[in-house]
Amino acid sequence: MANAKESKSAGPAKPITIITPAELNKMEQERESAAAREALEKKRRAEAEQRALHEAFMTTEIGPEAIERFNAAVLKATEQGRREIMIGQFPASWCADGGRRINNAQEDWPESLQGIAKRAYDYYVKHLAPLGNKMRMEVLDFPGGMPGEIGIFFRW
Repeated sequence: MANAKESKSAGPAKPITIITPAELNKMEQERESAAAREALEKKRRAEAEQRALHEAFMTTEIGPEAIERFNAAVLKATEQGRREIMIGQFPASWCADGGRRINNAQEDWPESLQGIAKRAYDYYVKHLAPLGNKMRMEVLDFPGGMPGEIGIFFRW
């Protein structure tokens, strides 16, 4: 019994408090703030990644490894009975006109190309077209009614 008596006299019991609406509101604001910070950080990372991709798109050169990958892809497609492959895609916004000339199949569409797409087209004109190959580009999707992604297609 001594133990029971000692625990009773160990000290006053803490009063039970009820959480207030102000405390609940503060908790909700902190949660929303954390979610907003996370969304902003995610957006910043996506924008940084997009900038890095655009920089690579604008500066990448066509090297021997690209030609080896191209040849392997063409051989594989041929073995599968296909006569066309998509060799890449990029945002229409990376064209000088946002993809308008490609979308409208205007004769001067190659003039709207930039970066690696321009270099790929120039390589095609110099090395592949004389062999009888064909290249075309087309708008793959229209988010918000505007050209989205451009596909680069090679046909033999």
